[in-house]
Amino acid sequence: EKGTAKTTLVRGLAGILPSISVVAGCRFSCDPADPDPGCPDGPHPPGSPARHRAARLVELPLGATDDRVTGSLDVPRVLAGATTAEAFAPGLLALAHRGVLYVDEINLLPDHIVDVLLDAAATGATSVEREGISLRHASRFLLVGTMNPEEGELRPQLLDRFGLCVPVIASDDPARRAALVRARLEHDRAPAASTEAHAAAERELGSRIGAARAALGLVVLADPELLRVTTACATLGVDGMRG
Repeated sequence: EKGTAKTTLVRGLAGILPSISVVAGCRFSCDPADPDPGCPDGPHPPGSPARHRAARLVELPLGATDDRVTGSLDVPRVLAGATTAEAFAPGLLALAHRGVLYVDEINLLPDHIVDVLLDAAATGATSVEREGISLRHASRFLLVGTMNPEEGELRPQLLDRFGLCVPVIASDDPARRAALVRARLEHDRAPAASTEAHAAAERELGSRIGAARAALGLVVLADPELLRVTTACATLGVDGMRG
């Protein structure tokens, strides 16, 4: 539903995402433990200097152009003698690598941008072939979109790339609605105090996410659980095998 703080909720992810380790100086956020062999800023030899930084939450606006999404050439740098890779200005898909890419009103996204997103989601990389540019870089991200179904449906090909859908519906309870408004008014009056009041809960949630990521590789999917998943998909009429 509109007016249910969907965008605020997604932006709040930035505060709880665990930090990541990146190759120092790499504009494409290569992982020091597993750098992209085709990185335009590479190659990155083993033991390259690394630094820690917060994972990014990158917003893709509806009016974004192709070159803003996939990247563009910095013409002055080219004229100054820089190579294509050096003069390439990374786009939003490069900035979102190993982070979150957020699209508000994703059902209203132009088709040509949807096609770019689908390509990146399917391959885990972004290829740029235009205006004398020919390069590729890794582009793996968590795609999050919000939308109001009343304003139009999501393209089936893009819908197929989401593993989870959460309906956000305003409460009918006047007391809960009053509590929400009161919390917002208190934040407007004292933003710093409001943020500090929730800082401990955010840190704890971030630690849980980090621990879950670390444990994910140790999870074993037992046959009875796999059958439970496939039974649910069959019962719900899920198309294809991706679900």
